[in-house]
Amino acid sequence: METPQPQAPGPAPLTVPPPANPTLTGRTALVTGAASGIGRACAQALAAAGAHVHVVDKAADAAKSLAEAIGGTAWVADLAVPDVVDALPADVDIVVNNAGLQHVAPVHEFPPDRFALIQRVMVETPFRILRRTLPGMYERGWGRVVNISSVHGLRASPYKSAYVTAKHALEGLSKVVALEAAEHGVTSNCVCPGYVRTPLVENQIADQARTHGISEEEVVGRVMLERSAIKRLIDPGDVAEAVLWLCGPRTGHITGTSLAMDGGWTAN
Repeated sequence: METPQPQAPGPAPLTVPPPANPTLTGRTALVTGAASGIGRACAQALAAAGAHVHVVDKAADAAKSLAEAIGGTAWVADLAVPDVVDALPADVDIVVNNAGLQHVAPVHEFPPDRFALIQRVMVETPFRILRRTLPGMYERGWGRVVNISSVHGLRASPYKSAYVTAKHALEGLSKVVALEAAEHGVTSNCVCPGYVRTPLVENQIADQARTHGISEEEVVGRVMLERSAIKRLIDPGDVAEAVLWLCGPRTGHITGTSLAMDGGWTAN
């Protein structure tokens, strides 16, 4: 009788440990959508590396709690209101444009007001933030812009016209900033993850189950990860590690790029 072999443990959830030698001491970062998901992980990672982080989110309690935990500053702001950007700090060294939202529907049924809202939050707001923060970075001769794009900034999927449009636009904005900012010591890049285990994605699972008429379990396996070679959702800490690296001292020649973290999706 064969002796059962022990099963290898699955991958442990990743966290972002504080670096041995903080590399961003004295720097200031602004992270939008920072109260949860990718934004929260980025704020934690940047703070652990020594930066003072401005935590921007409309979820007041969560933003204040995180800011207190990491020694940052909370800014409660609804980024769907264009002028609210004018009240945010402009004197920052690092900008992480992360805030976003999703709506799933075919184009012929997509609500125009929802389409406009997604463009406002995910395209116009990053533009407005960079318009205010870039002059200070130029003056200091150093800056890092990291735009949290998506595999949907590189590829399209059905039923996501507003989100795909916005992410493609964010990719374009990022590249223009890279070209304009290079002479000032400022880099601009996109990080393009596939499906990350965040509240936004968790909500999508239910939406897509209704749209496709299948179970939530089938949405993850058949819809979300169908084109990914790695069949598991990405941990927000993985994305934060990439953002932190792009903000570090060894990436001054990396600009205008789109770093795909898609489990092999775009390799197809």
